[in-house]
Amino acid sequence: MAQQKYCRLTSHRPLYWTLIGLNLVAVAAGMLAAFYMETNGHHVSGMTNQIVWGTPHVFAVFLIVSASGALNVASVSSVFNRLNYKPFARLSGVLAIALLLGGLSVLVLDLGRPDRLLVAMTTYNFHSIFAWNIYLYTGFMAIVVAYLFTMMDRRASKNYTLGRVMGGAAFAWRLILTTGTGSIFGFLVARDAYYGAIMAPLFIAASLAYGLAFTVLVLATMSYETSAELMPEEMVGKFRGLLIIFVASTLFLTAISHLAKIYAAPTRSVEAFLLLNGGIYPAVFWLGQVLVGSLLPMAVLALADNGAKGRKMLEAASILILLGGLSQMYVIIIGGQAYPLSIFPGYEVSSSFFDGAINSYTPSLPEVLLGVSGVAIAMLISALAFRLLPFLPKPAVANGVAEE
Repeated sequence: MAQQKYCRLTSHRPLYWTLIGLNLVAVAAGMLAAFYMETNGHHVSGMTNQIVWGTPHVFAVFLIVSASGALNVASVSSVFNRLNYKPFARLSGVLAIALLLGGLSVLVLDLGRPDRLLVAMTTYNFHSIFAWNIYLYTGFMAIVVAYLFTMMDRRASKNYTLGRVMGGAAFAWRLILTTGTGSIFGFLVARDAYYGAIMAPLFIAASLAYGLAFTVLVLATMSYETSAELMPEEMVGKFRGLLIIFVASTLFLTAISHLAKIYAAPTRSVEAFLLLNGGIYPAVFWLGQVLVGSLLPMAVLALADNGAKGRKMLEAASILILLGGLSQMYVIIIGGQAYPLSIFPGYEVSSSFFDGAINSYTPSLPEVLLGVSGVAIAMLISALAFRLLPFLPKPAVANGVAEE
């Protein structure tokens, strides 16, 4: 089999600089929003003492989960020896790092005191899942960088065993990373909407869907920029099938999670809140996550073919999946906090400190700008990487690309 060749982006259409400009504006707006909230205090946001994780955390967790899933394409090529996926392995690794850095940037800027990050990095409380995640995030980036080195270095790339070992390590670490992220919520006993072991596999399934959707959209954008189709018809069909499986798995695990809580008497009230009478949260769940993010994409993908029309439908389904992912994170993160804490199970708690009361939350403009800036940071990192190094698969007809 001929050796796979890679290329970097050397020339492009005017859309490239338009997208770069829009992303730079989004990043600048996010920085200004972070500065505004830091200097004025978080009371200018929609967050309160009851809802301490707001819209920025929705975007941050969404990007971190997507980063894990974006690496799946590289894992399939090296760990499971599916050579059809090998041309996209480098892009997969770069996108995983970019999405993780975008998500972590939002978290750092939303701390209110970003300088306190040094304390979190030097003082550990291993009874907290957050301390574990510092190692998971930094370890993920280190392993993916090493994985990319084994793919790009001429001598290391010829070592088949080394490639398999690094691919296996990256695959295992991304599963551990997503398990840790899901466990942030699954370990919170006092939050009835969170607590549950199913949070870990649910986040793993969701990461696969989000990460592949990001990969498809990046490939589509680069195909337009290079005036060459980077996704062969065969891969369009494979990506379509994988997205259907991943979205269906996420929807299935979501249903199991809710059904388990409906079955248990102590958690029926929180399920009624999230699914029926919780105001905005049932609407976001049923319309955003279930309809827009799950059922519509699966229907679109099922009707698509492998031709030009099928590519457009694949791209449209990927956009819907990402919108559904944001809806899912919004319901899990903010909806779970809006429902009262269950500090004393079996007892009704009432005081002047909002005990037992439904908590209200309205996203503010600075929060939204900060969250969107995380996506922009990830896209800027990806665009810069594609410009500087050969991460893109070399197409049959390459206009605007330079071979490795």
